[in-house]
Amino acid sequence: MWRSGIILVILTILAVSLIIYRVSSKNTTSSTVKVTENQTPKMEAIAQNLEVPWALAFLPSGDLLVTERGGVVKMVYKNGEVKIIGNIKVKQIGESGLHGIAIHPDFSQKPYVYLYYTYSAGGENSLNRVSRFTFENTPHLGVFKDEQVIVDKIPGAVFHDGGRIKFGPDGFLYITTGDAQNPSLSQDKNSLAGKILRVKDEKVEVYSYGHRNPQGITWDNLSRLWETEHGQTATDEINLIEQGKNYGWPTIRGDEKQQGMESPTQHSGSNTWAPAGVAFHNDSLYFGGLRGQTLFQLNIQSLELKEHFKGQLGRIRDVVLGPDNLLYITTSNRDGRGSPSADDDKIIRINPQKL
Repeated sequence: MWRSGIILVILTILAVSLIIYRVSSKNTTSSTVKVTENQTPKMEAIAQNLEVPWALAFLPSGDLLVTERGGVVKMVYKNGEVKIIGNIKVKQIGESGLHGIAIHPDFSQKPYVYLYYTYSAGGENSLNRVSRFTFENTPHLGVFKDEQVIVDKIPGAVFHDGGRIKFGPDGFLYITTGDAQNPSLSQDKNSLAGKILRVKDEKVEVYSYGHRNPQGITWDNLSRLWETEHGQTATDEINLIEQGKNYGWPTIRGDEKQQGMESPTQHSGSNTWAPAGVAFHNDSLYFGGLRGQTLFQLNIQSLELKEHFKGQLGRIRDVVLGPDNLLYITTSNRDGRGSPSADDDKIIRINPQKL
């Protein structure tokens, strides 16, 4: 009997100790995150002297992949080194070239990197495609091999090529495409232009249509899809995307309405944002402004719009949320429309807690 009592006491002590350990570990993790955010400056450049960086994607290792529009893929290592790890043959004229990048959500088992790029279709004709590459990474040397085309023959042009690709919370790949300077294609469900596409079970479907030049997509804490889109000179858009719906281009814009078409959640009115990459964090969408030269913050509850770093960094293209809950943005001052400084273009880390 006394042995049973001792065993019961020991088991009780072990159980209490385990609870204390778990609570302590959770609090330590939370404390570590807060300390990291508190110690991180409001803004700091982590890479510079880049050539029109278009898109960012973090590997599970914490290293950062960045595409440059001319066809180069670079790695920004956690120790600050920046190296070329891939060259993709692209057609780069105007806004066309190497665009979006995405990492397979099960990267440890399926080490795939996806790229969106423009290629020549003969003569002056351009097309876009999304390809999957197997990524073999050795110390300071990444290798893209075994290209497999996932979506091909997306209409392309000098302007309005779309190009953002990301995996959604459903595990499927989403792709934004521009109208390729042919607005009527946006309303044509048989065309891949002017759409948000979804690759589901290796099949491509039109997820939404009626888009002019969508440049950013992200999901909020309720797994709702948000999109940024270039308007025509003004009325740039923020849209809450629902499957199968028509977002109006070129029939309606701004506050205009028509049955069967969706008006934007927010638009720029007579101003021009030229919104690009977008990330969601703490009830806000953070998106880059190219012509607007601002990091915009839109609270999706109140629809209050704030502006950060207006005119300080030049043109801002991509915005992603890092695994450290900090924002990473790219400047685009060497794209022919900016005024680059000697060390442009840059990747800049932003602490949203200090905005």
